[in-house]
Amino acid sequence: MSDDRADRRMIGALLRGPSQAIVAQLDRGLRTAGYSDLRPAHFVVFQHIQPTGSRLTDLADRAQITKQSMGYLVDYLEEHGYVERAPDPEDGRARVIRLTARGWDLDRAARTIMACIEAEWKNRLGGDRFEQLRQTLKELVDRPEP
Repeated sequence: MSDDRADRRMIGALLRGPSQAIVAQLDRGLRTAGYSDLRPAHFVVFQHIQPTGSRLTDLADRAQITKQSMGYLVDYLEEHGYVERAPDPEDGRARVIRLTARGWDLDRAARTIMACIEAEWKNRLGGDRFEQLRQTLKELVDRPEP
């Protein structure tokens, strides 16, 4: 691919590379930390679960996957002790998925790994460029869709 063609890649392609690198580095770090029973597909649950718990349908909506796919991921994580299903305090008929102690331990380990990744990027880009990148991405995420 010529340099001219590479410069014309769309923003989605440009964002995909760093995103995939983060997932791969997080996966390696978590395996090293002893979480070898997880796969990157499971990360979407942890990424979207609320501290007080989340309903399955809300997790699926946030992750943009089917309720059945999210249910499969949650079933696996429940079997491995990362999450539990509990009665929803706002609706006794509904259930919420929430982190167990093991899930919270995983959350802390993932945050430590992510802090290391961010430190690497900050070192690579320089502090000002890294903060500009962070602010730009935050603006794009925080702005409501048209």
